[in-house]
Amino acid sequence: MTGGHAGARKVGRYALYGEIASGGMATVHFGRLLGPSGFARTVAIKRLHPQFAKNPEFCTMFLDEARLAARIKHPNVVPILDMIAEGGELLLVMDYVHGESLARVLRNMERDGSQRPALKIVSGVMTSVLHGLHAAHEAVDERGDPLGIVHRDVSPQNVILSAEGTARVLDFGVAKAMGRAQVTREGELKGKYAYMAPEQIKHGSRVDRRVDVFAAAIVLWEMLAVRRLFNGDSELAIIAQVTMNEIPPLKQIGVEVPPALEAVVMRGLSRDPAERFQTAREMAMALEAAVPPAPAWEVGEWLAQVAPEGITRRAREVQAIENASLSDADVPLPASHDGSVDAASMPSAMRSSQVSGIAVPHAPQSVALPRSVVILAAAVLVVALGGATVLWLDRGRAEHATGIQPVAPTSAATTASASAKPPEPTVTPAPPETTTTSTSAPVATTAATPRSTAKSAPTGAATATTTSGKTAPRAEGCSPPYTIDAKGIRRIKPECL
Repeated sequence: MTGGHAGARKVGRYALYGEIASGGMATVHFGRLLGPSGFARTVAIKRLHPQFAKNPEFCTMFLDEARLAARIKHPNVVPILDMIAEGGELLLVMDYVHGESLARVLRNMERDGSQRPALKIVSGVMTSVLHGLHAAHEAVDERGDPLGIVHRDVSPQNVILSAEGTARVLDFGVAKAMGRAQVTREGELKGKYAYMAPEQIKHGSRVDRRVDVFAAAIVLWEMLAVRRLFNGDSELAIIAQVTMNEIPPLKQIGVEVPPALEAVVMRGLSRDPAERFQTAREMAMALEAAVPPAPAWEVGEWLAQVAPEGITRRAREVQAIENASLSDADVPLPASHDGSVDAASMPSAMRSSQVSGIAVPHAPQSVALPRSVVILAAAVLVVALGGATVLWLDRGRAEHATGIQPVAPTSAATTASASAKPPEPTVTPAPPETTTTSTSAPVATTAATPRSTAKSAPTGAATATTTSGKTAPRAEGCSPPYTIDAKGIRRIKPECL
């Protein structure tokens, strides 16, 4: 079946869905990488057929070559993301490219009798393929030593065209391992003969990068002609065409191309490796000089015209798989009705602000406090401010008594003091003792404070009390008992102490 949660099969951290394609070596599936916290990614998973997965010798070669192929990093090569060998399964995880294989595109065009692609489209596709091949041939290991990777199976089946118009090569390393396994103990050779170089058929594994150049030239010929180059009723007939029969020029089959382009094709198809292009990049440069390649966006538009059904169908399949795989991912943090994360349901480690700043939850927009708490906080603030004022007055007395002059405030502090002066304290004398009969001592009160409301002398009141507890007469001019200088500092009058 194609996709769907019911058909999903979990292998490690991957979910396998429906088939994309199937061949003699493996089946390619849609897949999803399922990570923590809902992370997921659509991938392509190549699942080797059981006869290969159960062969220990082949498994060893396959894993070794796939490890080497993972060193290839180029935009025209589909990267290998992961390898899985468990439960009798061999899985190769690759980046999913939304598009269509070149083999299917050419097959559809040949079947429908479509017009041949423009030369610049052919050049755009094949120069990308050649640049990807060259990157693989030049790949090095961790120490910088050449890996000597040869694809050995360059064919339209292993070229994928993305919807954006980028051509990419598939199955590096896998093809090399398969090439080793193709030569059986009896000497029987199996594989895609129609895309093998003559020396590959004759010598098996003793080949170099030039066999990939020969195969790329076959694909170039087939894109221009929209037909197979080597095709026969039997495998022996195909082998004879590759190794002995004359390779027809394009003009011989009625395909008119510029002479420079014809020369590139025929040089790439030379049976003598020494007469071919020695590197894939050399052939790419010659092809670009003969026919300037189309940009990727133009190749993408062409692909949408010649293969609309396949691209649309795969887009629907991927969408269905991504929707179905939501239940396979970890459950995300619960959200409230307005879409925000519910902090009460978060883990305790996430609810608190971390020093590293990694997990800091969103604070609520407003917090409603009880009215009693607000009143209590205001009262504490008032008491604290009042205590600060008293301490300032006491400090002024101490500085005056010791002769130490206070430091003048800064301009900013002076401005703030002038703009928001605290109310001047009301000074009232203590009520006289009942035994006191003297009425000659003057009493200082403020005009705004009636005598009847003064019940006790405030802290720092300017009244003198004798050791016997009787009120001593107050000096003249002690109402108020302080002065304010030009800097706004209150100073207690010495005669009022």
